[in-house]
Amino acid sequence: MRLDHLSYAAGPDGLRGTAQRIGELLGAEFVDGGVHPRFGTRNMILPLAERTYLEIVEVLDHPASDKAPFGQAVRARSALGGGWLGWVVAVDDISEIEARLGREAAPGNRHRPDGTNLEWKQIGVNGLIADPQLPFFVEWLSPHELHPSNGADDRFSLACLEIAGDPRRVSEWLGVTVEAPLEDVKVDWVAPHGTPGVLAAQVLTPNGLVRI
Repeated sequence: MRLDHLSYAAGPDGLRGTAQRIGELLGAEFVDGGVHPRFGTRNMILPLAERTYLEIVEVLDHPASDKAPFGQAVRARSALGGGWLGWVVAVDDISEIEARLGREAAPGNRHRPDGTNLEWKQIGVNGLIADPQLPFFVEWLSPHELHPSNGADDRFSLACLEIAGDPRRVSEWLGVTVEAPLEDVKVDWVAPHGTPGVLAAQVLTPNGLVRI
């Protein structure tokens, strides 16, 4: 179990505008990640060190976005002006999470602009919708060399997550202590005074620490 990526819903400036705005703050350029046909969304990504990445995601005008929980979550967050959608944990065997949550994981895939099709299974998006401090889980089916973090500039890394929430509640959801998937990332837990969830991410860049 490890931190896989952070997901940020596009704001009123749209996918490319949001990616350009955040990329300028970081001194880095997001790349076109492609389309999630099952979810009715598309993304742009920034690979980071330690096999993690940032994702800017936007809902498409597509029926799948109304049916898939992930599409629903992205649409709802973007409707509020955009911002952090959540954090995602990668596991080696998602069947253990399926057994604990009592339901099956959903298949996911993303068609990259170069024609490559990435595949995975995911579970827990409904938990995220109900309680945004909770991550959802993915098991990658595509080879390691196709992971979105591939090609990362190691000068860019996730240094700290700021989460409004209760680490005990998150640990219960994970089935292990919350430090397990975040062992290399500092977490500042803040008592929520409103909606819980990811408040900010601090990224270490060649120009210093940048808070998004």
